[in-house]
Amino acid sequence: MSLKNRKLGRTTDNRKAMMRAMVTYLLENGQIKTTLTRAKEVAPLAEKMITLGKDNTLASYRQALGFITKEDVTNKLFKEIAPKYAERNGGYTRIVKIGPRRGDAAEMAIIQLV
Repeated sequence: MSLKNRKLGRTTDNRKAMMRAMVTYLLENGQIKTTLTRAKEVAPLAEKMITLGKDNTLASYRQALGFITKEDVTNKLFKEIAPKYAERNGGYTRIVKIGPRRGDAAEMAIIQLV
């Protein structure tokens, strides 16, 4: 049986906080180097935030502000990032595998905005 979300060895609150922080960092910097499983969990959340930014209403702004941890990143999302993807219907992120990590051989990846 497959689960909808991976648990990543963390409690629910800890996992949600980590995902919020990673999405914020991705939108702020454009790319993150992380493990492959974390990247696969972050991608749909980041795409949802960009879709909210494309809507560009007060309600969507407040919804994005409730998830993204920095207000200036939310402003950047609505003023710079979302208009860049106005003509694109999804597929705003890319995951590139970069091989195993040296310490524990975990599969590493870079997730970036296209």
